[in-house]
Amino acid sequence: MKNPSKNASPPQNRAHELRTELAHKIASFVGSAEKLITTNIPGLMLSRRTAPTAPTSVAFEPSLAVVAQGRKRIDLGRTTFIFDRSRFLLTSLDLPVISQVIEARKEVPYLGFLLKLEMPVVRELLSREEIQAPEAPSDTPAMATGETTVELLDACCRLVDLLNTPQDIPFLSGLIQREIIYRILRGREGARLRAIATLGDQSHRTAKAIAWVRANYAKPLRIEDLAKIAGMGVSTLHHHFRTLTAMSPLQYQKQLRLHAARERMLIGSLDAASAAFEVGYESATQFNREYSRFFGQPPKRDIRTLRSPGAAPLESVSNQ
Repeated sequence: MKNPSKNASPPQNRAHELRTELAHKIASFVGSAEKLITTNIPGLMLSRRTAPTAPTSVAFEPSLAVVAQGRKRIDLGRTTFIFDRSRFLLTSLDLPVISQVIEARKEVPYLGFLLKLEMPVVRELLSREEIQAPEAPSDTPAMATGETTVELLDACCRLVDLLNTPQDIPFLSGLIQREIIYRILRGREGARLRAIATLGDQSHRTAKAIAWVRANYAKPLRIEDLAKIAGMGVSTLHHHFRTLTAMSPLQYQKQLRLHAARERMLIGSLDAASAAFEVGYESATQFNREYSRFFGQPPKRDIRTLRSPGAAPLESVSNQ
């Protein structure tokens, strides 16, 4: 009779070991916390959930999300991304999404690793001849899932390990993060990240327009001006904008405004009307209507729910 362990692929065994190791490291650091925790390593956040969460509207920055335990769902427009222990989520642009932990329980909690990606570092690596990545298909969004390889898991484990030796973080964290980005860029899923970071590429020019909307969401938006920023025609910009973000420029601006208003009310204790005007709305009635449609309940009730003792903390990958 054959020994089953001899038939198993060594890389699969090693991947399982590393996933278990990463889950243990995250659990040890996070403890009993039920939220997304910012660590002392720049850009690194760790999370834990002991039960599935309700769909929540959040804003994602360029980032890598690795699941050590559990499963998560992200909805970008009408496109759904599900990722777990075997698949990571790569976000290449600032994107408003609907986020939901769909597999977690007290005995086996959801444990997540989230690393923000610095575009200057991406460009620095792309300038090296050793980086060869496939071209991004023209119809792919700025979000993708991919196989969590042994090499990627190993780098993630080593990055989390630095939390136990804070004196090593300033020197080693940047090196390990560069390795992680290198691993991503070498894979097929990194093609869109490469395109967005490459000067002159249409994805990069569209990203410039997206960055302008994000930085100026409270200002009136003229599509003609946005097209000039991108160096494109209006219809071309519309097409590429919708491809990358799964929404039009005006829809994207509206979601950014609603996220910003929610944060102002939650953290800054503003009333709904004041928050609405601060983020660019001219009508409090329109704001209340769009807020209720987007978040599922009126502003006052939504903020009261978020502040209630039993409410799960917002999971937002954003510096908005």
